[in-house]
Parts: sequence; structure tokens; C-alpha cells
Amino acid sequence: MVGRDMIVMSIEGIKRLKLIQSAIDRQISQKTVSGILSLSERQIRRLVKAVREEGDKGIINKFRGRPSNRGLSAATKEKVIALYKEKYSDFGPTLAAEKLLERDGISLSDETLRNWLIEAGLWKKRRKRSAYRQWRPRRSCFGEMVQMDGSHHDWLEGRGPKLVLMGYIDDATNTIYAKFYDYEGTMPAMDSFKGYVKKYGLPMSVYLDRHTTYKSSRKPTEWDEANDVEFLSQFERALKELGLEVIHAMSPQAKGRVERLFGVLQDRLVKEMRLQGIKTKDEANVFLETYLPKHNEKFRVCPANETDVHVRLARHFNWDKYLCIKDQRTIRNDNTIAYNRKLYQLEKNNSKKVHIEKRIDGSLLIISNGRSLKYKEITEKPKQRASAKNDSREYNRPPKPSKDHPWKQRWKTWGITPTVL
Repeated sequence: MVGRDMIVMSIEGIKRLKLIQSAIDRQISQKTVSGILSLSERQIRRLVKAVREEGDKGIINKFRGRPSNRGLSAATKEKVIALYKEKYSDFGPTLAAEKLLERDGISLSDETLRNWLIEAGLWKKRRKRSAYRQWRPRRSCFGEMVQMDGSHHDWLEGRGPKLVLMGYIDDATNTIYAKFYDYEGTMPAMDSFKGYVKKYGLPMSVYLDRHTTYKSSRKPTEWDEANDVEFLSQFERALKELGLEVIHAMSPQAKGRVERLFGVLQDRLVKEMRLQGIKTKDEANVFLETYLPKHNEKFRVCPANETDVHVRLARHFNWDKYLCIKDQRTIRNDNTIAYNRKLYQLEKNNSKKVHIEKRIDGSLLIISNGRSLKYKEITEKPKQRASAKNDSREYNRPPKPSKDHPWKQRWKTWGITPTVL
């Protein structure tokens, strides 16, 4: 019957028992034991009393081996596993725990859910990645620098067209802004930037990659380099006209904050839109209006300096004057210009050149000497005159003589048969 008298105890319990026995034998004071075990003197007195009355087993916690009062029932566990298989099969434990509380009213920690899923074979342990090495410190103020990029991904998982998410993340606080578009180009970049500055204001600088939308691919000649001629993309030109510093990253790792943002959104946002049954770009953009504030509340970090350095301009500020595609054309003799393979008839003016602004909404402004000109698109070319259709060589060819022309009669009198050319 040795097994009945055996007390199973951890090493920590053995150490605690040794010190309590020493206190009972008055070898050391209870105050000293309290300092060694990091327990209150009141708790040490309780342990001393328990060991005196119950012996060595008095050191063992009375709740050992008993289920926790806060533990969830087996029925709850079965229900959670069933819901996970049905609705959240590819969700991570953290996101799944959030959705179980939000949509199903079941509150449990992500660690509890992770252990349940591992036990059921629905999740695998993942090796912890090494500590993140922050090569470049964050900017200290909100609005000091914003990272921007576009993410090409099947955001709707086949329920609708493939979209591009134009994303912005503040370097100091992780505050984000985003909007869906059909492609990544100049107009989506300008429109999304307009949405960002209307919400937060103008940042001090923008961190971009070297996509042709953000940086011109035109190579300068020796003459251009000698004269400090810099070729800018339309978007970069607009940012510099607004007084922003434009920084181009040399590698994707350099703008790692926005790249990691897209990794998070491709996991969380995709699944959120799946639960909502979103199928179109417009529905996705409407959903972002409610999703982004929740994301920012959850993932925003406190900056080193709470000052917001965004520049907020007046409501009547004309953003379209800057965020547009600008070109220049020479007026032809017939007061027309060609732009984007289209022909436009202008009202009479004394200028030789005009400036063209193509706005985000698709409208076109033709400006001369600071004044917007009236114009109309020429959809059909003017018809040519009938004589103009003939070959120009026929204008100089003499008329063909008739058969009874005197000139032809001469050949007969001479006995020569004329050769018909």
C-alpha cells in the first residue's frame, strides 16, 4: 500500500516544503521564507498551519486535480469545434476567437481555442519566428511619413472581379487607409491619395516603390543630366506640386510596413468580406468604411510624439487642380488639337499652345493663358471633295482623244498601226 502513502509533488513544491519545514523548526524566520518564495507573510502562516495539521501534503494546493471554476463545458467545446469546421475552417485561432464572440456570442481566449484545435487536429503548432529586427526606427509623429502601395490579389475569392487595393499606412502609428480599384495606375493613385488627405490631411512625406505609376521610367540623356532635367511621373509631379517629399524605396523590404499590412489584410479582410458575402467593388469599398476604423483601433500603436503633423487645408481647396494628369499641346492651323487619339475643336484664341488637365472624374480642361477654353470633340472627319479622291497624277494627264480625232487619222494615212498604250 505504498502507493496510497506516496505524495506526488513538483520540484517547486519540494522547495516550498523544505522552507516551510525550516520555518516550523525555527531554523529561519517566516519573514525570510516570505522573501525567498515571493509570498506574503500571511500566506506563509497559512502554509505553516497546513503542514502542521496535515503533514507534507498540506503544502499541496487544494484545487489540484479539480476542474477550474472558470473552465468551459464539454458541450461548449463541441459546439465551438463544430462552428469552426462549418464557418471558420481556414481562420487562425486569434481571428476565429474574435469572430466567435462577434457573430456567435461565444467568449473564449485565442489560446484556449488554439489548444482545442490542436487537440482536434485542426491546427498545427507553428515555430515562433525570430525577434523582428527594426533596422529603421519609426517616425516620431503621426503624419510625418506615410507608406503607400497597391496590392494585386483575388480579394473577392472568385465571387467577383479581381481588384487592386491601394493602401496607406502611417509610419509612426500604423493608422491605415485603403480603397479598392480595378487596376493600379495614375488615376487610382490620385483618387486614393485624395481620399487619404481629405480624411487625415497632407503628410510630410510619402514612401513609394519604383512602379511606373510612382516613378518615371524615362532615362535622361547626357544633356538632361548636364542641365539637371528630372523626369517625373504624373503622380510624383502632383505630390511635389503639393509640397510633399517623395521617397522611393530601393527594395520591397525597405517599405516592409505596408508589405506586412497587405499580408494581414489578405488574411483578415478577405475572410471578413467572405462572411459578409461581398461580390462587387462598390460593396467592398462600402464595407471598408466600417472595417478600417475597427482595424485602426485594434492595431494602432502610440507614437513617440502625440503631435499630428498632417496639414489640413480649407474645405474649398481645389484638389483637382493638382491631382490630375497634365499635358501640353500645340494648336493646329484649323484651331484643333489632338489628345489621346481624339481631335478637339477649340474656340478662337491667340495662343499657340494650350495646357490640358484630365481630372479624376474623367472631365477634360483645356486652358490657355489661365482661361478655360470651350471645345467640342470632332467625332467624324470632314468629308473630302469628290475630285480629291482621284489620284493627283490624273489632274495632269491630257484627255484621251476620240477614235475619229485628226491626230489618230494621221497614222492611217501613213500606213502605220498605232500602238495602244
